Amino acid sequence: MKKNPVYSIDNFKANPGKEKLYINTFQNHLTAHSFIEKPHRHNFYLLVLFTKGSGSHEIDFTKYTIQPGSLFVLQPGQMHHWQLSDDIEGYIFFYSQEIYNLYFGNKKIEDYPFYQSVMNQPEIIFQTDELAAILPYFDLMIHESQSSHPKKDEKLLNLLDCIHIEISRKYLAEVTHTAHSYNYKIQQLEQLLEQYYTTEKLPSFYAEKMNITLKHLNRISKTILNQTVTELIANRVVLEAKRLLTDASKTINQVADNLGFENYSYFTRLFKKQTGMTPSEFRKKVN
Repeated sequence: MKKNPVYSIDNFKANPGKEKLYINTFQNHLTAHSFIEKPHRHNFYLLVLFTKGSGSHEIDFTKYTIQPGSLFVLQPGQMHHWQLSDDIEGYIFFYSQEIYNLYFGNKKIEDYPFYQSVMNQPEIIFQTDELAAILPYFDLMIHESQSSHPKKDEKLLNLLDCIHIEISRKYLAEVTHTAHSYNYKIQQLEQLLEQYYTTEKLPSFYAEKMNITLKHLNRISKTILNQTVTELIANRVVLEAKRLLTDASKTINQVADNLGFENYSYFTRLFKKQTGMTPSEFRKKVN
């Protein structure tokens, strides 16, 4: 089992000099970068839409079936790979948080609900009529990326934002919790969890940071996500443990240490409780 690489946009050469923005058809992308079929991670956001063909797409150890209309939105750090039919077609875009947030200023890419880790649903299926409405934006992205017009990046970013808005409309219609008044608190919890999950495992820490009682925070979490804060913390820790365990150069003790566990046996018990396997058994399974 080899160490899974973490790619940056400058590993992909369709747009020379555009290290923070990458636009391509999926066929051209796959031809130029066959290595993407093996498990890997990115340090950027990724949007891929499949319009033809079939296959499977595994994201953070969950497998999704690819079909025409399958759209996937991935955030930095997620591990993924796919198995694809020979007739696969579609579009693939990469973009950094920096280029997006600096351009729009008053809005942040991480505010889109499908890019929020706690509520993350990376797969969205567009039906034939919905696909017809969103495809022109993708075609315009490809056309503009191949042009030499002035203000090219500005147009690409605005087209990308239009795509995000269309995805949001569908996502909000399908995922009921996104319209709830507790969403801001969930987003705040997510940001704290991403910042502290390796060092702070107690739910009371997060409640205190948010200036609310733990009872109320658990009520919010149960209402929106049907999980307690303790379960959210455990799930985030175990997800990162799975990602780290795919790196054969790390011992299980090192993985536990990276996640802030001084007690190796406690880490093993937590992992087995969440997955039904010990870290060693999981490592053998994914090998």
